[in-house]
Amino acid sequence: MSRTARHRSRFGLGLTATALLTVGALVPAPAHAEAAADYTITVDPGAEGAAIDDTMYGVFFEDINRAADGGLYAELVQNRSFEYSTADNGSYTPLTSWSVGGTAEVLNDSGRLNERNRNYLSLKAGSSVTNSGYNTGIRVEEGERYDFSVWARTESATTLTVTLKDAAGELARARKVAVEGGWAKYEVAFKASRTSNRGRLAVATTDAAALDMVSLFPRDTYRNQPNGLREDLAEKIAALEPGFVRFPGGCLVNTGSMEDYSEASGWERKRSYQWKDTVGPVEERATNANFWGYNQSYGLGYYEYFRFAEDIGAMPLPVVPALVTGCGQNKATDDEALLKRHIQDTLDLIEFANGPANSTWGKVRAEMGHRKPFGLTHIGVGNEENLPREFFARFERFRTAIEAEYPDITVISNSGPDDSGTTFDTAWRLNREGDVDMVDEHYYNSPQWFLQNNDRYDSYDRGGPEVFLGEYASQGNAWKNGLAEAAFMTGLERNADIVKLASYAPLLANEDYVQWSPDMIWFNNHASWGSANYEVQKLFMTNVGDRVVPSRASTTPDVSGPITGAVGLSTWATSAAYDDVKVTAADGTTLLSDDFSGDASRWTHRGGGSWSVQDGQYVQTDEAAENTLVTAGDPAWKDYDLHVRATKKAGKEGFLVAFGVKDTGNYYWWNLGGWNNTQSAVEQASDGGKSTLISKAGSIETGRAYDIDIEVRGRQVTLHLDGQEWGSFTDDKPAEPFRQVVTEDSRTGDLIVKVVNAQPSEARTAIDLGGAKVSSRARVTTLAADADAVNTETDAPVTPVASTFRGVASEFTYTFPAHSVTFLRIGRR
Repeated sequence: MSRTARHRSRFGLGLTATALLTVGALVPAPAHAEAAADYTITVDPGAEGAAIDDTMYGVFFEDINRAADGGLYAELVQNRSFEYSTADNGSYTPLTSWSVGGTAEVLNDSGRLNERNRNYLSLKAGSSVTNSGYNTGIRVEEGERYDFSVWARTESATTLTVTLKDAAGELARARKVAVEGGWAKYEVAFKASRTSNRGRLAVATTDAAALDMVSLFPRDTYRNQPNGLREDLAEKIAALEPGFVRFPGGCLVNTGSMEDYSEASGWERKRSYQWKDTVGPVEERATNANFWGYNQSYGLGYYEYFRFAEDIGAMPLPVVPALVTGCGQNKATDDEALLKRHIQDTLDLIEFANGPANSTWGKVRAEMGHRKPFGLTHIGVGNEENLPREFFARFERFRTAIEAEYPDITVISNSGPDDSGTTFDTAWRLNREGDVDMVDEHYYNSPQWFLQNNDRYDSYDRGGPEVFLGEYASQGNAWKNGLAEAAFMTGLERNADIVKLASYAPLLANEDYVQWSPDMIWFNNHASWGSANYEVQKLFMTNVGDRVVPSRASTTPDVSGPITGAVGLSTWATSAAYDDVKVTAADGTTLLSDDFSGDASRWTHRGGGSWSVQDGQYVQTDEAAENTLVTAGDPAWKDYDLHVRATKKAGKEGFLVAFGVKDTGNYYWWNLGGWNNTQSAVEQASDGGKSTLISKAGSIETGRAYDIDIEVRGRQVTLHLDGQEWGSFTDDKPAEPFRQVVTEDSRTGDLIVKVVNAQPSEARTAIDLGGAKVSSRARVTTLAADADAVNTETDAPVTPVASTFRGVASEFTYTFPAHSVTFLRIGRR
């Protein structure tokens, strides 16, 4: 998932509760917002619609939010190999998550278990270590079995005592392990005597011992696979019936060093995700820093990803680095030997997946327990690179090598990290000119954007390339977010001839280790639950159909109004000075004029940071603060010109000049020198979620004064920088709340009428099935809740409700509830 940390922070502004507005707050609102609306849906069952592939919808797994270690990977011990380091997180030590009784020391010397497992624990006689697991501790359930293992080495016969307990006492009968001699693996089993979420695993020794790979696994993993997956999480993913699994990232793929984990690289600890690090015996797998601020053990590696995809009947879709970093790093590696090595690694990966058991890498797969090939058909090269030309030059090298040896493999390119802008346009031009088969698009936008852009793919060139929507989500886990995504998904299905694959992201989040939100499935050490977004994905993914049945629907009348709102100034990880702020109405009337020769009493501080008047300028001095918004003026202002003089004093970025400010969750701002001072854009915030309306590459110089002018006329905005027009846009696209698509299930013959009503009123709808002979009954599945409803561990307001509707005919009327997604499965006669 290629996103910068600042993107993550900006999505969750959350400064006041007043940001909880209905979808479409900044665009024309439906005329019938508070009364039952009348709609029509007309279906043409005789027309030929797009075929929908079985792989249309899938899942994207990235190790973010502790999705792997402490998540899907069932290992209960944290930092089992004592490899945690400040390279992973500034707060880490090799004994993070361990407590010591007596004397213990983590060593990195020739006494280690193996070359790639650098650290081990030296435990003195009479000493012990205790592991606290993840979240509140190690979760065990009464009557369940747990398998303990450890690699140990001793100079003389020694007894290890292994205990599982919590503050209230023993959780299972203690076990004793006799250890003697060189490194060897020792195993014992526990049966939990009671349930606890706060367990601790302790290992004590009678005499000096060296320990490594201290492990505790539940006996019951998903499908009882060894080195397996946490059952409840895997089952929730399997219940989606995904057509593919994209892995392993994301920012994990295209950040960090492209070197390997070896003596030659100095055992580089901040590397891109490289598949060869993650296969073979777990005790011989490399360790690595995770881009998201923690450690990756690689216990969950490429073999386990392939195996999981096979177990759930999904197509595996791995992504490999293209030697151009993203996620704010934005650097192309110019090393021919390194590029050739990565290209060969990619060819070796295909052999690992598809080669016979007697081939070099097929043999590795077979030795891990899977002689039969995994059947790899698609592979992604690169992930959201912000340097499209540098990326594409390297992509072509990978594609040429892959096609020469494996011509049946589909090689997927990408279009950068956003839904539009200079990088996006350049990447798509290169992909078209290069005759690429498939392009991976990613975007994270507000619910409003998703309601506005249902028709995004209607105009895409049917001559190709095809689209893989590898990452998308609206910015929240409330039901209004799920509704907006559902509305957008009807457009994906309607365009299934060009949008061939789609996956929501991120997939998993441990509630105590969150780097990114929203997420599809949430969990802790003892429970998991699907978000409102999960319920939408599940409903669509388990009711896809095989072809689109052409249909059309009436729309919601809208009432256009001008952009209105106050003005604002802000910064992001930057110190800046503002001066000569002037707001002038279209008739020349001065609405606001402030040269800061006095105080700043006309401004209201709504964000973070430290603002003060200094030498006739309004200065924000905190270089670490994010979104330091101050506002002035009347939220009813319209048709005005805003002038600001701005100077960057220090920091990572540039200026944020806001207009159309309703409150802290609803506004526009011109973001100059954003994204680590690499591009500028106008962003729109709606209910705290953000979307980019226009963007260009560019940076802001420190110490230079810039004249910034923004002209607002109706819904047209024109922007000038130092007297030159920078760009303009018109924000007049309505956020249509009523969307539908109809598909056919070829196996059953069912028509599946899928309707999204994202407004706070019922939608009484006349449905014309075009003379189709149908059953009088329809099986109905409905998701409906308050717009702000959120599923939690203890409460699931967004839950599917099944019912039967009696009254179906070639023409009939159905009333769709407010804030609902409804699927009608109608049998043919």
